[in-house]
Amino acid sequence: QVQLVESGGGLVQAGGSLTLSCVASGLIFSRSAMAWFRQAPGKEREFVAAITRSGVVTNYADSVKGRFTISRDNAHNTMTLQMHSLRPEDTAVYYCAAKLLGTASGSSHEYDYWGQGIQVTVSA
Repeated sequence: QVQLVESGGGLVQAGGSLTLSCVASGLIFSRSAMAWFRQAPGKEREFVAAITRSGVVTNYADSVKGRFTISRDNAHNTMTLQMHSLRPEDTAVYYCAAKLLGTASGSSHEYDYWGQGIQVTVSA
């Protein structure tokens, strides 16, 4: 049974930082492309960042480029999202996702497994 468990969310003031983690089990983590998505109230789920199986190549949404950093540790089945210079518009539930085949894309429908999500709230 595949499980993706997010942690590290919470409430932070604008301009602050948070680090999200996703721990995976039940799959060969090093063979899975990984990504973060988010969903704000009343909005559709949107792509945040993705990382290839090796961790060498990353991809970011324009809205977070230069502020967020995605990384992974295949030895510990963990993916991380460092978030800096947070803005109120970053407020959302953040989801960890795993993809068994293909590239580390930004298309949510291509991902096979999802975490439960974790709330990130940025106050003005």
